[in-house]
Amino acid sequence: MTNELKIGLATPVDLWSMSIDAKHRMLEDAWAAGVNHIFMADHVSFRDGSGTDGFVEIAALSQLHAEMSVMISIYLLPLRHPLPVARQLATMHKIASGRMLFGVGIGGEDRHEVEICGVDPRTRGRRTNECLEIVRRLMLGESVDFEGEFFNLSQARIKPTVGNSIPIIVGGRSNAALVRTARFGDGWIGVWCSVRRYRQALALVQQAASETGRGKTDWLHGYQPWVGVADSREEARKLVAEAMEDFYHVPFEKFERYVPYGTPDDVANDLAPFVDAGCSIMNLKVVAGNDSHSIAATKIIAQSLRNR
Repeated sequence: MTNELKIGLATPVDLWSMSIDAKHRMLEDAWAAGVNHIFMADHVSFRDGSGTDGFVEIAALSQLHAEMSVMISIYLLPLRHPLPVARQLATMHKIASGRMLFGVGIGGEDRHEVEICGVDPRTRGRRTNECLEIVRRLMLGESVDFEGEFFNLSQARIKPTVGNSIPIIVGGRSNAALVRTARFGDGWIGVWCSVRRYRQALALVQQAASETGRGKTDWLHGYQPWVGVADSREEARKLVAEAMEDFYHVPFEKFERYVPYGTPDDVANDLAPFVDAGCSIMNLKVVAGNDSHSIAATKIIAQSLRNR
């Protein structure tokens, strides 16, 4: 399985401030380092109003390298209507055929972000389930009639047909997210969890999938950690702690047990058990001295994980 491991790298920090030629060079460097795809998050108005539209950014990213894939991880699906989402997927299928992974989730880090989009946070899971059912059917080219708790559609259709060319990877730490994966997803992507919980989660997905007739699915399960990389553990910890506290506004100690940091070899050793447990998509948010250092570290981590 390690030969099939896909390595994702979060959008380099300085990418969008560079010239177009420098953007191309940076992604070429990432590709040469063994990165399969660039991923980024999706937020409408996170914490202080920050955010990035996931589809807009991956559309731009997809045009900076002819072979590299792109991924939204995670797209806040319950904040959207399924029909425009299916249209966006069809458009990505046209402009970057075979080069997109679609990570979806319900959100949860900022309840206010959900509320200001007019969505009751208590309904996020049920809304997401309806969205996924509708989007899946639209991707397959069906004319969709649907009457649900949140969405009502009559003869809805999206062309061109996307089929199963865009894997749907479901995020979330709850058992409900694992059941959602079993019903609608091509894989589950974990975050902030132990290896023991990761193994347990994949087993729960498999069990639930078997109960719904999807037991033979060729799963693409993932893991998405922040990691800190430097010449010493002390410096690596300092770098990743500052970055995470600035982003989440939560003390680093709340995350620390789930955050590998140290040299690239240290980080690879910490992540290897997830690959052994069944992870085939390793999305790395690498915090290092600069983007070039992050890419160089990713190369070492990727080689180590793939050569096990």
